[in-house]
Amino acid sequence: MKSVIICDMEGVIQTVNKGGEELFGYPKEELIGKKRVSLFSSGEVVIQNVGMWLSSAIKNGEHNTKTYFIRKDGTRFNAAISITPTFKNGRKNPQTGYCGITIPIKEEVKVPIKFSTIFIKWAFAITRGGFTSASLFPIFAIAAFFAGSGDGLFNVLSLILCAAGIVFLHVSSNLFNDYYDVKDGTDEANTEYFNAGLNSTVLEGAQLSGGSRAIELGLITLEGTLSLARKMLFTAVVFTAGLLYNSYLVTGELSNAKNALIIGCIGGLLGYFYTARPIRLVSRRGLGEIAIFLAFGPVLTLGALFAISSSTVELYSQEFFNAIYLGIPFGFLTTNILYINQFPDTVSDAKTGKNHLIVTLGKKNGRWGYLLILLAAFGSSIYLADIFSQNLVNFNENIFYIGNALLFLYGMLAFVNLYKNYNSRDLIHSNLKTIYLQIFYGLFMVIALNLFFL
Repeated sequence: MKSVIICDMEGVIQTVNKGGEELFGYPKEELIGKKRVSLFSSGEVVIQNVGMWLSSAIKNGEHNTKTYFIRKDGTRFNAAISITPTFKNGRKNPQTGYCGITIPIKEEVKVPIKFSTIFIKWAFAITRGGFTSASLFPIFAIAAFFAGSGDGLFNVLSLILCAAGIVFLHVSSNLFNDYYDVKDGTDEANTEYFNAGLNSTVLEGAQLSGGSRAIELGLITLEGTLSLARKMLFTAVVFTAGLLYNSYLVTGELSNAKNALIIGCIGGLLGYFYTARPIRLVSRRGLGEIAIFLAFGPVLTLGALFAISSSTVELYSQEFFNAIYLGIPFGFLTTNILYINQFPDTVSDAKTGKNHLIVTLGKKNGRWGYLLILLAAFGSSIYLADIFSQNLVNFNENIFYIGNALLFLYGMLAFVNLYKNYNSRDLIHSNLKTIYLQIFYGLFMVIALNLFFL
C-alpha cells in the first residue's frame, strides 16, 4: 500500500490517492482543502522535524526518511516517506507545495524528541510566547523615554518585574483565548488558518491566525490549556505583587502602585474577555479591535509609567498624557496584526459568532480598514515628534521622521499585497509583514528615544 498526498506550501492537502485514504483512515472528502498533513504526525515530531524535512526537500530535490504516523482511529504505524517539492509548470516556476509518498514498514521507528523541541513546544507553540513582543516594546519605549529625559527617572528592578508580569499576563491571555476558541468550536471550524511555514526564517512554522493549534496537534489537552492559563495568571499576579511592593519602596508612597494595579486589572480584563463569555468582546462588531488597541497601547504604556517611575506620577499631568500618546501608535500597529489575521478566519469566525470587523464589513471592504489603521498609527507617531523634542535630551527629529517614513512604506507594501490578495493564501506575506512592522517599529522607538551614542 502506498499513500500519495500533495499539499500546498502550508501543508493544506490538495490531493490524496486511494492508498492514502486506506492507510490513514480518512475519506478524501474529509481531507482535501480542509486538513493539513500535520494531522498525521505527533505534534512534537512536527515541531522538531517537518521544517527540516521540507528544507532538505527544497535544497536537494527530495528528502527520504523514516518516521511514524497516527491513523484516524489513533493507532500508530511506522513508515518510510519521500518528500519532493511541487511546481505549477516546471521547476523554473515558483514552488506550489510538496508531494509526500508514504509506505508502511515493519521496522520499529523511534523519533527521539530533543530538549530544544520540548522548549519550543512550551515557550512558543503552546503559549505563543514569541508574540509577547507586542507587550514588551511599549514598556521598553516608556523606559527609553525616561532614559532620554534624564538620569534616575525609572527603577531598573521595577522595569524587570513589570516586563515579567506583562509577559505572563500576555501568555495567560493567549491560553485563555485558545481555550475558549476551541471550546466554542471556532478553531475546529477553521480550515483556512495561516501558518508561516517556510515563508519566514524568523517565524518558521508559527501560527499566524486561527489560534495556536496546539490542542489540535495534541501538544496539550483542552483541560491542560485552562490549567496552564490559570498558572500563568497566578505567576503574573506574583510578579505584579513584587512590582507594587518595590514601587512603594522606591517612591515611599502607594499612589503609583495603586494606579498601576488599577490599570493592570483593566488591561487583564480586556485580554481575558476578548474571547471569554459572557462579554466576548470579539463578537461585538468592533469592540474586540478597540479592546486590543487599548490593551496593547495606551493602557499598557500608562500602566508601565506608574509601575516603573522612580517618583510619584500625578494623575492628568503632562507626564500622564505623554504616556498615553506614546502608546497610541503601538496600539494601532498591534491591532493591525489582529485585523489582518481575521481575513483567513472569517468564514469559521462567522459560523461561531465572532463578529469582528472583517465579518461585519466583508473581506473586500475590510481592506480599507487596514489602511486606515496604518495611517492612524503613523499619523499619531509623527505627532509625538514635538513631545519628544521638548522632553528628550538625545533626540533627532530628522532621524525620527526618516525612520517613520521608511516603516510606513514597509507597511504600505503589506497593504498593497492585502489589496490584491485579500481572498487568497498569498495574503500570508502581508500577515508576516504586519508582524515584522510592529517589531521594527518597537525597536526603532526604543533607539530613537535615547540616541545617547550620537
